[in-house]
Amino acid sequence: MKYQEEFRNSGAVQRLLAEIRETVTRPWSLMEVCGGQTHSILRNGLDQLLPKEIRLIHGPGCPVCVTPLVAIDRALAIAARPGVIFCSFGDMLRVPGSDKDLFRIKSEGGDVRIVYSPLDAVKIARENPGREVVFFAIGFETTAPANAMAIEVARQQSIRNFSALVSHVLVPPAIEAILSSPATRVNAFLAAGHVCSVMGTWEYPPLAEKYHVPIVVTGFEPYDLLAGILACVRQLERGEARVENAYERAVSEQGNLPAQALLSRVFTTIDRAWRGIGVIPRSGWALSDAYRDFDAEHRFSVGGIVANESPLCHSGEVLQGLLKPNQCPAFGKQCTPRTPLGATMVSNEGACSAYYNYGRLIAAEELLCSAK
Repeated sequence: MKYQEEFRNSGAVQRLLAEIRETVTRPWSLMEVCGGQTHSILRNGLDQLLPKEIRLIHGPGCPVCVTPLVAIDRALAIAARPGVIFCSFGDMLRVPGSDKDLFRIKSEGGDVRIVYSPLDAVKIARENPGREVVFFAIGFETTAPANAMAIEVARQQSIRNFSALVSHVLVPPAIEAILSSPATRVNAFLAAGHVCSVMGTWEYPPLAEKYHVPIVVTGFEPYDLLAGILACVRQLERGEARVENAYERAVSEQGNLPAQALLSRVFTTIDRAWRGIGVIPRSGWALSDAYRDFDAEHRFSVGGIVANESPLCHSGEVLQGLLKPNQCPAFGKQCTPRTPLGATMVSNEGACSAYYNYGRLIAAEELLCSAK
């Protein structure tokens, strides 16, 4: 299959690994800012194939994982109301709130439905004019255009029983928050190709220059990821710090301009809380004043709900790259896919679920101690 098999070719992958080994001369820590990339790295064992000098750190690139607990609790409160049809992508249904999840709401009689497009939720609203239909609009810049389009369509068609509970987050402010932290250990970033396919690469040069870190846009197949790692290592070894596009088949500097125009019309930039991390300034989107009638948080008056994270869950440290999932004391014990403490264990892009599903149950430090 074109654009898939050629980027999984064993010979090509081995050549890139050999070039990385020849290039690197000292330790470097690279962060991938995408949960899909994290899963691909672990699924293909790339972190175990790289030379010991290269350390991969998993960043806050899982949109489900960084959706704040308070947003989940607001979703649960709305979904439990009589007369509401609550629509969401399937990966949100098992994300734990303070005391339950959307599956529990469904089992208790709530009308919770999985949709495959936000426009499906608009259709449901059109077909059920006597009921309120709410779509849970979460994610990074990747999913935002489709969510914005659904809200725009509902407005154009005067579908007044449709609204969206919006919890969108933005990648560049998260990168800056990590780089500005005194605890950061990141020398370079692998930027998410799908985010940049929408937004382009123009937002990243000021960050690369300000913090003197390479930022390389990469894809998701083994060859893509290793090509991005090699580009980072080359820059680091030369003392360079610039934005490089290693995913040109999908990403341009300007990005998708019509999508960006739609986003700027429907959304406004706000400070946003990230689950386990806290508030990052200007890191989220909310509905603009012109679209406030479609804001579920406003319509159902759930803005006053507050929530507190579980003290046992260290997902915030995992999302910031300060802790590997298997270094969390609860990992694989109190926290499993059946009994998750946080979203990072249940999301298809969560680092904790990747470590659990691909058998990375013991931290590398423990393995070294047991081998002595």
